[in-house]
Amino acid sequence: MKVELMNLIIGKSPRKEAEDVMVWNGDSNGVFSLKSEYQTLCQSPNGISHDGYSLLWQVKALPKALFTAWRVLIGRLSTYENLTRRGMVVNSTLCVLCKAAEESNHHLFLTCIFAQKVWSLCLRWIGILFVQHKDLMNHFESFYLVHLSFKQNQVWKGVWVAIIWSIWKQRNLVVFKQRVVMLKKYFT
Repeated sequence: MKVELMNLIIGKSPRKEAEDVMVWNGDSNGVFSLKSEYQTLCQSPNGISHDGYSLLWQVKALPKALFTAWRVLIGRLSTYENLTRRGMVVNSTLCVLCKAAEESNHHLFLTCIFAQKVWSLCLRWIGILFVQHKDLMNHFESFYLVHLSFKQNQVWKGVWVAIIWSIWKQRNLVVFKQRVVMLKKYFT
């Protein structure tokens, strides 16, 4: 962050006669709005806006589940990896569900053995074979079935949101209520 700040102020010099102004870089007019902030957050790292976010907000699901799924897709969920990157001190960065790898969005929702079993079980209940993507946005977008209508696919994407939310809720039960994950009980 220090380097980023230095890059912003290099070549700038304060002037007594000039009035300080705040300019928002997320909008061409320099004016902050929630819409421009949302659009800034929804841009991928290479600066290209992604249609997956608009698909997410069309899903019929609980608002808190949608918000959690959105935070997962933009990488803003408070996983141990994100907390340590922001300077928070945590006892361990290991995933609380499997204790085998660092807890990141990618690990917690895609590569954790617990998450893989949840995805597999839910899809098996529905009777669908599914190859999981390694990217969360691609994973979300792949919840599309050609033979379904747009509204039916919204419900199908709602399944994705529900699974993400359920994994996050289970993780929080382990962290905050000291619950124990028993994989063998549910996934044999």
